[in-house]
Amino acid sequence: MSSNLHPMLNVAIKAARAAGALINRAALDVEAVRVSLKQTNDFVTEVDQAAEAAIIETLLTAYPGHGILAEESGSEHGAKDSELVWIIDPLDGTTNFIHGFPFYCVSIALAVRGKIEQAVVYDPTRNDIYSASKGRGAYINDRRLRVGKRTRLQECLVSTGFPYRPGDKLKPYLNMLGEVMSQCAGVRRAGAAALDLAYVAAGNCDGFFETGLQPWDVAAGSLLVTEAGGLIGNFTGESDFLHQGECVAGNPKIYGQLVTTLGKYSKFAGAGDKAGVRQALANNDAAAEVSPVAAAPVAEKPTLKAKRIKAGAPVPALPEQELPDAPF
Repeated sequence: MSSNLHPMLNVAIKAARAAGALINRAALDVEAVRVSLKQTNDFVTEVDQAAEAAIIETLLTAYPGHGILAEESGSEHGAKDSELVWIIDPLDGTTNFIHGFPFYCVSIALAVRGKIEQAVVYDPTRNDIYSASKGRGAYINDRRLRVGKRTRLQECLVSTGFPYRPGDKLKPYLNMLGEVMSQCAGVRRAGAAALDLAYVAAGNCDGFFETGLQPWDVAAGSLLVTEAGGLIGNFTGESDFLHQGECVAGNPKIYGQLVTTLGKYSKFAGAGDKAGVRQALANNDAAAEVSPVAAAPVAEKPTLKAKRIKAGAPVPALPEQELPDAPF
């Protein structure tokens, strides 16, 4: 982190650390954490709520005139008409947290007249602070962040998030995922979009895409990516994505290649592209009805007799062969 931090960023880091301390304490006995269900597969815990309260208290103590947009309490706190609004996800990756899967974070961003100007993503399990101020670069702790240098999608690691809420459009997503998987070196689904974006900013991942996201999922991560030299936008490549529910990010070359693949799946895609996606889905459904498994002749089962080896007989050695590299 640069030594001359913006004062508002300093306060955001303090708030993130306070939330992280609560999360780490609760993680020591995660079985004891009370969990509620917001909707199917969408959990909230007392830790989310306590962390959010700690963040809001820290921010409003320093800046009582600022607005708040938070995942659990919405716009209930803070000034209602301020041009400066803090966008908060107190625990992104709640499902991971309640399973003890160590990939979750605190995300805090400041929007000034709708544009993100300060950002913090705090990974409490590794004690890593990702931070950015507009025009001043992005950092992890004291080290400057740069997006990855790979330029060919087939060499890249791309992260995503799977649809998990009722009503999410699973079939188009699976088509989209299939296209990306066939074009890149690997796809990862770790389960916390804010931290996924921090990883893109750090070059640990070359690209990211997801649908169904809320502003608090992507606000802080978006500034990390752009300040680290990357691009972020909706699936058609427009940069005004924050409230649009779809997001793609990467270094400029990889971003362009992902937009080429994902554009037709955007809610803003042209009529022709949308018709093409519908046709592809219809073709898939038709192909699934003629099951190749059912059509294939059933191989005759080997009899037990054929497999039996006489007790005490030496087991025949298999011919030595080189194992291929794992494809992941």
